[in-house]
This record gives sequence, C-alpha cells and structure tokens, in this order.
Amino acid sequence: MVDVTAGWAWGYCRADHRVGYVEAIELVAPFEATHVVIEASAPVEAGADLLSPTLTGLPMGSRLSGEVQGALLRIEAGFVPLSYLRRVGHYEEDPVAAAQRLLGVPYRQGGRTIQGVDGPGLIQLALRQCGTPAPREADLQTALGEPVPDGATLRRGDLVFCAGAPGLMVDDQLVIHITPDTGKVSIEPLRCLPSEGLQRRRLA
Repeated sequence: MVDVTAGWAWGYCRADHRVGYVEAIELVAPFEATHVVIEASAPVEAGADLLSPTLTGLPMGSRLSGEVQGALLRIEAGFVPLSYLRRVGHYEEDPVAAAQRLLGVPYRQGGRTIQGVDGPGLIQLALRQCGTPAPREADLQTALGEPVPDGATLRRGDLVFCAGAPGLMVDDQLVIHITPDTGKVSIEPLRCLPSEGLQRRRLA
C-alpha cells in the first residue's frame, strides 16, 4: 500500500505487482497463509456440521489461515472443507487440470475469479497452482519458459499465444483459453492464422 485517500487505498498487488485501487476497509493485517483454494470456488460454511448454511464462496487462489478440525479448516469467517484446499507449499503438477476447473467461467476483462476471468488471469491462476509464478499481463507471459523448437509437436501444458491471447495446450491439437470471442473458458482446436503470429512456449 502506498497511499490512502477518501477511503480508497492505492498500491500494488504483492503477487503480481499490478497497480490499482481497493477500498481501504477491505485491507487486513498481513498473515501467514496455511492453505490455498484449488477449486473454482470454495464454500465457507457457518458451522462444522453437515446442515450448516453456506455463507459465501472463496475463489481459486485465495490464501487462508486457519486450524484444521477434522475434514474442515476453521477460519475467522467460518469453516471451509479441506477437499477444496491444499496446504501452502504443496503444489499440483498439471496446470491444464487446474485451468479445466474453470471451464465455463465467463469472460471479464481484468477478472481472475469464478465471477469472470480473462486470458492472462486464467494462465496466472493455473500456473500458480503448480508453483510457477506468472505475471498478470499477456505480453509479459510470453517470456515464460523457452520457445518450442521449430518443427516440434505441441504437448500438454505448452503455452500458446495467438494474436496475443494466451492459452494452454490440452494435447497436441486442443487449447484451453478464454477470449472475448469465446465468451467463456473453453477447450477448442488450436486455430491461429499466420498473420496472428502464433507464439509457442514450453515451461519444462
């Protein structure tokens, strides 16, 4: 945080250094996270029993601090089932599988939640589930990994950029991505005209 004026805080997100404003009332003291949400949305329940109502949902990538009680994580706001979470420092191996949990989420420029996501946000969420830091902007994401060698077949997990829009290869033919044209996170055959400047990057 750099400045607070009239109830709004201006600063940058520590995760990706994107500058912007948030309502100052939303800011909390730093805490040491113990768990991260891995599903598209994780329910926060009022109590620890099966009949407890759901109070709200937390989007993928939310970092939580709490105490494990059986199959639940008790946090300040309620109880979250552990099946929606992973421990901090325990990473997934397949970013495509993480991205697939957001299938059908609508397009929203600048979004990064189940309420709406854009192409760079989808890539950033999926890679971070696997412990790979990724910038928030598509043009900066083109520097991730290494170029796929000329003539090499694309494989699962490769990053592709068509007309600047990012996606993750599901296999050698299909890509998971979201653009204003698709309107939602979807899996489609990779189609990129030569004039659209296909870029191919391999993370490992």
